[in-house]
Amino acid sequence: MIVNVLVETTVNKHNQMFTYLVPNIIKDKIKIGIRVLVPFGKRQLEGFILEILTEEKKYDYELKSVIDVIDEEPVLNNEMIELGRYMSDHYLAPLISCYQTMLPVGLKAKTRVKVNPKTENYIIIAKSVKEINDFINSNPYQKQNEILIKLLNNKKIKKTNINGSPLLNLIKQGLVKEVAKEYYRLDENFSKKESNIELTKNQQNAINEIINNKQDSIFLIHGVTGSGKTEIYMNIIKEALNENKTALILVPEISLTTQLINQFKNRFGKKIAVLHSALSDGEKYDEWRKIVRKEVSIVIGARSAIFAPIINIGIIVIDEEQEGTYKQENNPRYHTLDIAIFRAKKHNAKIILGSATPSLETYARARKGIYKLLELKERINQKPMPEVTIIDMKESIKKGNTLFSDILIAKIKEKLNNQEQIMILLNRRGYANYVICRDCGYVHKCQNCDITLTYHKTNETMRCHYCGYADKKKLECSKCSKGEMKIFGIGTQKVEEKLKELFDDIKIVRMDSDTTNKKGSHDKIINDFNHHKYDLLLGTQMIAKGLDFSKVTLVGVINGDMSLSIPDFRSGENTFQLLSQVAGRSGRSNEEGEVIIQTFNPDHYVIQTAKNHDYIGFYKREMIIRKKLNYPPYCFIALIRVLAKDYNEGLKESSKISSYLRKKLSNNQILGPSVSSLSKIKNTYRFQCLIKYRTKKELDQELKKVISHYENNSKVSIEIDFNPLKL
Repeated sequence: MIVNVLVETTVNKHNQMFTYLVPNIIKDKIKIGIRVLVPFGKRQLEGFILEILTEEKKYDYELKSVIDVIDEEPVLNNEMIELGRYMSDHYLAPLISCYQTMLPVGLKAKTRVKVNPKTENYIIIAKSVKEINDFINSNPYQKQNEILIKLLNNKKIKKTNINGSPLLNLIKQGLVKEVAKEYYRLDENFSKKESNIELTKNQQNAINEIINNKQDSIFLIHGVTGSGKTEIYMNIIKEALNENKTALILVPEISLTTQLINQFKNRFGKKIAVLHSALSDGEKYDEWRKIVRKEVSIVIGARSAIFAPIINIGIIVIDEEQEGTYKQENNPRYHTLDIAIFRAKKHNAKIILGSATPSLETYARARKGIYKLLELKERINQKPMPEVTIIDMKESIKKGNTLFSDILIAKIKEKLNNQEQIMILLNRRGYANYVICRDCGYVHKCQNCDITLTYHKTNETMRCHYCGYADKKKLECSKCSKGEMKIFGIGTQKVEEKLKELFDDIKIVRMDSDTTNKKGSHDKIINDFNHHKYDLLLGTQMIAKGLDFSKVTLVGVINGDMSLSIPDFRSGENTFQLLSQVAGRSGRSNEEGEVIIQTFNPDHYVIQTAKNHDYIGFYKREMIIRKKLNYPPYCFIALIRVLAKDYNEGLKESSKISSYLRKKLSNNQILGPSVSSLSKIKNTYRFQCLIKYRTKKELDQELKKVISHYENNSKVSIEIDFNPLKL
């Protein structure tokens, strides 16, 4: 028997598989999709068997043999193998990277990376009940008899509860035996609760449309925040489960899984697996095997959960579909929706996209009829949308208020007196943006990246949020040696400090990348705030969407227009989405909500449409701009990133690529080369060329040639990103 094996190695440039002989002793274990250990030069590597060759042929070289079989059952099923090939072709990515991306660490083809099942030792009866009873009746040792009686009543007992010489004697006599029983690390007890939620007419109409519609397969639920989209998801999933089908539910942030999982487990019980990056390797391994063993019918998770090996899918939900976290930034640079569409076609499943602020591309497709559009224009409790007040910080600064306006301070005090809760959004972590010399203007930057370091007061360090470089805060300028280094800008730590100065005894919890880097930190913050252990939740954009706190009646936004200045054609869209989503956290229960947005651009159309909860108004204005500039959704874009250690080398090669593509792709618009918005990261310069295109076939052919040309270039490397979310 001969097999073709795909291994991960820098030698493998063209998705090449390597051929190996299979020793007779392991022939019965060979299956497509399992991992095997193979010799590769002087090394031993793990790889996936993708082909079994039934007809043996002669080779010009001597074939090496498979060393060992790692899996009893395939870790890649037929659908995953086909999906990997689609991804490799569609994103021009190495095939091995596609398969590795799909799998949890414990199942990747990575030599010496092992995750073992979690087990606990139990004692069980090894004889018949009659033999045990006969022994008890004639046995003079009371402690032995007590163990046996417990086992007759309980079937099994943890060994740790009955260790000792009486147990050892029973084992020696063959009356009982020790067994290892596997258990799951996340095997929590949840009891189902009957739902008594009464659906609104709009919710029921949406459910009926999705269930009964035989023509459309992708549905966009455009519903204002608090309109009950999650309840629609659960009702449709219930219908799918009744038809013995399964469901995938995707959320953009790990922080959103806490409340959602609790809702789903209360409704559907334990038949749920959870997949996201905050789980340990062992937990991911367990959840994956629950799915493979068909012990669950619902999978909930972040982006990578789209690859869950669940079968007979009936529904795929992508909640907050507009979020950029659904796009992977490294190889393979896939978008979750593309994978969802591929899988939905295989399973004849339906896709539900949900958002209060859908991406322009998604909403444009829905308006054109490519997706079925369902609108929910009212909140389920018929409460009005929260009133939004815009504060012009130019006027506030004149009064000496640089961080909080008088109105925001007064409103926070009012809510605290009423024992209501507040959320404050600042899309910036750390204590301050940068440290600058007051004399010469020198700004302390990362030694590896073209990025200013962010000051963190808790440990008096300045950190790069791209490569991780850190340095102690300097008191004197390292350039002129005489100037004092002064802190400028604001971060979440500084906002927290100022709030505590303004309000005595205020209880604040901060939620940003610094406070959520420990396991379980998301859950703890959300649960503690939900149980009113804190008065105010301060955070970055991770608090802006999906969270539901009944006592929050005020949302404040610091520097609401900050992201408008980012040099990206999506900056207006991203700002509108952020402001609209965070505004939707206020007044979701009985009390009416208020929102205060502090900005230096109060008349900007993005700020004004967000104030009026006017998605359609924003959509129309933004689409006019996109059409004039020929940006998505009026075209597709592909980004070629040129990476080089030497600036001049990178510029030279990126110029060559642009010239070549202009000749070969005359019907497409080629922009660049230009320096990336992050011109240097980890001592590597980044240049880019942007291609605006309508059809992909001709483009793929030329990009494959570009990739091939630079495969063996030690000075320059190439990255291709289709429809990137960041330029």
